[in-house]
Parts: sequence; structure tokens; C-alpha cells
Amino acid sequence: MDGGDKDNVSFIKMGSHTGTHMDAPLHFFARGKALDRMPFSATIGLARVLAIRDKHRIEVEELKPYLIKSGERIIFKTKNSSFWKTNAFQTDFVYIPSEAAAYLVSLGIRTVGVDYLSVGGYHKDGAETHRILLKAGIWIIEGLNLSGVAPGEYDLICLPLKILNSDGAPARTIMRLR
Repeated sequence: MDGGDKDNVSFIKMGSHTGTHMDAPLHFFARGKALDRMPFSATIGLARVLAIRDKHRIEVEELKPYLIKSGERIIFKTKNSSFWKTNAFQTDFVYIPSEAAAYLVSLGIRTVGVDYLSVGGYHKDGAETHRILLKAGIWIIEGLNLSGVAPGEYDLICLPLKILNSDGAPARTIMRLR
């Protein structure tokens, strides 16, 4: 408008996995389902935020006491939540190893969310964890800032941008304590 235009119009250019975002099966499978085909029931409804104490991985033994049930939306809060205070990329984030991913699949959860940029590790199980979860039809939310969120039950609303045939998309995620 400083140049005489009657309004402002911004231009946005970013990757489909920028900030808080969702991964679709198409992210790791050439013929996988695209994000625009995700059912809203995957990311709207009751979700549980589970506190993970392990400083390296989300292990099956730490998950068992939570008695996770089929159809649940599970969000993991780890030490990663503290990483949002810095702009430096962290490679030692807490991740879901392939064994824990297979365990979550065996339980039949519908959605998993993590408080850093990947469900899989930077040095180990990055692609493998994604493939295990996505092949089973588990929708993935990555890049959640849970620094102000306590463990417990929440109403989750996570809406990715609806981009035709996308492998992922930025998402606005809101969690309201039940």
C-alpha cells in the first residue's frame, strides 16, 4: 500500500512439511493416499497427550502402562518441547523407533503426534518409522509445540491445508483440555 496499491497481498513459498504439519502415506509410498483424502475423524476428537521420560526414544516398555486403545489419537510430549525456544535444528530429538511404531500399529491407533519435526529419528529409523505407521493407515502430525501443554485428555482439532494430491501440508492444531 506504501506504493499506492489499494491493498496488500502476500506471497507464501514453503515446503509441504514446514512447521506444524501432517504426513500422508504419499510421503513415503508412490501410490499412497494423499493428504486431501484424510478423513476428518483422524484429527478431530479426543486425543491423549502422553508424557515420555526417556531422553532418546519412545520405547514400548514406557508405552505399556498407558493402556493405549484401538482408535485413539496419541500425542507424545517429550524433552523435544524445549527445543522450540531456539532456532537451531536439533538432531538428538526423541523419536519413535521402528519397534515402538510396530507396537502402535498392533494397538490400532488412528493418529500419532510428536513435539518435533519427525516421528522417526534423525540418525536411525527415520524412513522406517514413517513407513510402518503410514502403511498401517496411521496419520502423522509433526512439529507440535507442546511446551505449554500438560499430559492429559484434550479435544484435538488439527486441520492441514487441503492441497490436492499432497504428500503433506502445514496444519493448524488446537488442543483444548477436556
